[in-house]
Amino acid sequence: MNTPLIAETSGVSTIMLKVLGALLPAIAAYVYFFGPAILVSLLLASGAALATEAAVLRLRNYSMRVYLTDGSALVTAWLLALSIPPLAPWWLVVVGTVFGMLVAKHLYGGLGNNLFNPAMVGFAALMISFPSHMTHWLAPDALAQVHWSFGQQMDFMFGGLPTLDAVTMATPLDTLKTQLMLEHGLSEIKKTELIFSALSGKGTEIIALFYLLGGLFLWQQRIISWHIPLSFLAGMSLLAGVLHLLDAERYASPLFHVFAGGTLLAAFFIATDYVTSPTTPMGKLIFGAGIGICAYVIRVFGGYPDGVAFAVLFLNSAVPLIDAYTQPRVFGHVAGFFGKKNK
Repeated sequence: MNTPLIAETSGVSTIMLKVLGALLPAIAAYVYFFGPAILVSLLLASGAALATEAAVLRLRNYSMRVYLTDGSALVTAWLLALSIPPLAPWWLVVVGTVFGMLVAKHLYGGLGNNLFNPAMVGFAALMISFPSHMTHWLAPDALAQVHWSFGQQMDFMFGGLPTLDAVTMATPLDTLKTQLMLEHGLSEIKKTELIFSALSGKGTEIIALFYLLGGLFLWQQRIISWHIPLSFLAGMSLLAGVLHLLDAERYASPLFHVFAGGTLLAAFFIATDYVTSPTTPMGKLIFGAGIGICAYVIRVFGGYPDGVAFAVLFLNSAVPLIDAYTQPRVFGHVAGFFGKKNK
């Protein structure tokens, strides 16, 4: 049985495996700078996604062998796990993954039918429901006051250790937003806050660079086209650049915003999802630029330090409209009498 919009299951498996492979260098960098806790989050999310997929497939009498091996559930799981703090409690990872799979994917009919990106639906649900848990980000090894062993990290994730203060810190985006609200200028913030580096944040900018390299690999393999990533980054950079020129002490440079937060992960791996993005070249450009602009506006003027997930979901809802108004001209139609068009 073929799923709508998906031609062949074998083709889907190949695409998903390449997407997972493109994420591996960034995951390796994540482990190097922040420790191995992210690997446990990936395993928890993967297990929850596959278990949810299996349960729904059984209820719908679909082939488990075909759909469990297409890789789509694992891609959703990995993207969600990479978007939330690596030391998130185990149940947070599981709840977010199950929610995204059930509500955003299978309630719409499964792969090929969903309107919203499942990983971002799971992320948004966690951010709104459990904001305090979503702010405990691990400090880079170079900045951590205390270095937890892998065993200690596991003790915290599974409920054994109650404190995080010595091993966590705010993200560069969160730190920047907080300090700006205290009326500190950018030059002062970057001098006093150790989290900042030349581009964005220590450790995180290297991970972002590997997301960029992985995305370029997907483009080289023709898994994705250039339209959405380029327009995404262009829309964010243009708005950031204009405001930075107007007030460099209040608005960070475009490079900072490109390499901070989930920008490059979203540009190459999330916004380019076949099912939840437009199909026309012009539609992809509008879609990508809209996400970049909305993410920047939420990030700088909204209540959340990073608005990428909400921007993706907002533009997901506009995809049918974007596709409807960006369809290429149909050839073979000519004007008849009284201006009516006939074949």
